Amino acid sequence: MGLIRFVRSGGRIAWILIASVVIVSVASTLLFANTLDIRYRRDISRIVYNHNTGLLDQIRREIGESSDSLNKMLASSPDAPTRDKPYVVVSIADHRIWFKLADSTLFTTQVATGSGKILEKSGGGSHWRFETPRGRLLVESKEQDPEWVPPDWHFVEQAQKRGLGLVHLSRGQSIPLADGSQITVDGSDVVKRTADGRMQPLEATEGKEIMANGNIIIPPYGTRQRKYKGVLGTFRLNLGDGYALHGTDDPNSIGRSVSHGCVRLRNEDIETLFNIVPVGTPVYIY
Repeated sequence: MGLIRFVRSGGRIAWILIASVVIVSVASTLLFANTLDIRYRRDISRIVYNHNTGLLDQIRREIGESSDSLNKMLASSPDAPTRDKPYVVVSIADHRIWFKLADSTLFTTQVATGSGKILEKSGGGSHWRFETPRGRLLVESKEQDPEWVPPDWHFVEQAQKRGLGLVHLSRGQSIPLADGSQITVDGSDVVKRTADGRMQPLEATEGKEIMANGNIIIPPYGTRQRKYKGVLGTFRLNLGDGYALHGTDDPNSIGRSVSHGCVRLRNEDIETLFNIVPVGTPVYIY
């Protein structure tokens, strides 16, 4: 009764007080909810920062958003693995490879995979993304002591790293040098031809490309200087389109996302795969 008399006597003041209480209550509720959201985002950020992917996977399962990309890929593949034939699995995220038969693992080890970086050619017109392809591939062929024939992007990358220009050398073309000699092609060699006509074959390998007049020279395909030895390690399993499982001259890169798209292994590991993986073996990359 006292409240009723207060409302009747106070009128407008009473309603203002009641409205104020309601507003404060709603604001408190919203502030509490916002605080929970901030704490949630903070906790998730800590999980990511500390690489606690196991807890993230648990959260995904609990909210019904768990997925297995490998299982999805296998389910959609026209040639899923059979229990009587071996196959290779590569996890880009885990930097790991498995050689399996049915549910048994015959061999597993760490690998390096694509960096995901994008290389833009100066002046535009060309760009390359260095990613390991996902999906089903095949071991098309195998090589011992493979040679690497660097694509044009290799020379673009080297030129940008060193602040140099680029010059394509074509057969029948000569690049004049300050001492009166020339760089030209003689058969399967890029050579330096001196003023008196003598030919001196030039050497080239990764990081030690042919340079002249402040430019890196891009040798023609088919020349010895366009073939690098040792870069791909001791063995290579070709997957097509320039991709492969191969060794490396940089074992410290294993376990990281640093390659230009291929799957790198330590030389002793690729030798093991070379000996046990037949040509025609499916390779599932996810």
